[in-house]
Amino acid sequence: MKELFRTDLIDKEPSVVNVPLLQRMMCLNESCLDPYQAIKDDFLKRMESVRLNRYMSPVTQELNVRLAEYIGCGIAPENVVWGNGADDMLYHIFLSVRENDAAFALSLAPSYFDYKTFCEMVGLKIRFLELNEDFSFDTDEYIRLASHPDCRLAILCNPNNPTGNLFPEDQLRKIVESLRDKLVLIDETYYEFSDSTFAGELDRHPNLILTRSFSKAFSGAGLRFGYAISQEQNIFSLKKVLTTFHSSILNQAFALTILENVPLFCAQVLGITRLRDEMYLRLQEIKGLTVYPSSTNFLTFNLGDKSPELFNYLKDRDIALRDVGAHRRLKNGLRATLSCEDDNEAFLSAVRSFVEEKRS
Repeated sequence: MKELFRTDLIDKEPSVVNVPLLQRMMCLNESCLDPYQAIKDDFLKRMESVRLNRYMSPVTQELNVRLAEYIGCGIAPENVVWGNGADDMLYHIFLSVRENDAAFALSLAPSYFDYKTFCEMVGLKIRFLELNEDFSFDTDEYIRLASHPDCRLAILCNPNNPTGNLFPEDQLRKIVESLRDKLVLIDETYYEFSDSTFAGELDRHPNLILTRSFSKAFSGAGLRFGYAISQEQNIFSLKKVLTTFHSSILNQAFALTILENVPLFCAQVLGITRLRDEMYLRLQEIKGLTVYPSSTNFLTFNLGDKSPELFNYLKDRDIALRDVGAHRRLKNGLRATLSCEDDNEAFLSAVRSFVEEKRS
């Protein structure tokens, strides 16, 4: 039978997140705070005036304004577009820059693994520059690789997932300024945990686009709401590959209610960063374990060749971590989301027990 879909899809597999569903889900960088329970009364009150039988709603314009106000830095509603999670924004950005079969995006490695997934979905090739052992990278080499005529997009995840580190602002700024004829994407999914952003520099860089998410700081992993920020012309161009009613009014109403309760979520972020910093110090005390500094809601660490065994040991105790050791820079790497004290204490206790058992 003749192939009915793109031929490059024949050998690909559908995107699947393969993690166990356990009691303590410390594997997907989610939050322990259920946003529906936190803002339920305000949301239900809003829904009294929202008509889900209509395509259009005043909620859309309200959200436009409120989201721009939250971003600050002089950002106007025309500088923002949203979709079903930051992943949806990434997918459509990749779709919008794919020019031909030779076109490619450039990313660091290791970095967010779904950059490759989404590029492959839209038929955009992707190339990588490997991080150094300390998770830094060669600025000039990155610029050289991105300057290739077939490079359509330069991607930088800041803070980087899964290493957790922030890159120096001067380094990123040099890249943006050196690649004036390339679109540079800075993924700021973990912005609220790092407080580092290029939103205030968008007016000076017409080639810069940022992506952010409500999944992390706003506890909305299941909500699926993310957004892109850029100069008005870039947002206008990106909208050309979005369907007309690409975002549910229900999601928009909930996102708007979140933005009306920002202090609640800011307090949650502060609590998580405190737990993260405390856990970093406590993990450092465990002999044989290497833990890396983080500006996110997770910590990445390894226990050498015992990491796979530790991973299964924790799994047997209903604690799910993420194995991030596929790239050689993070060999034996495990990643733990640090969202609530109860999970953290259970995790730390289990790690200590495992290490003690191995010593005895």
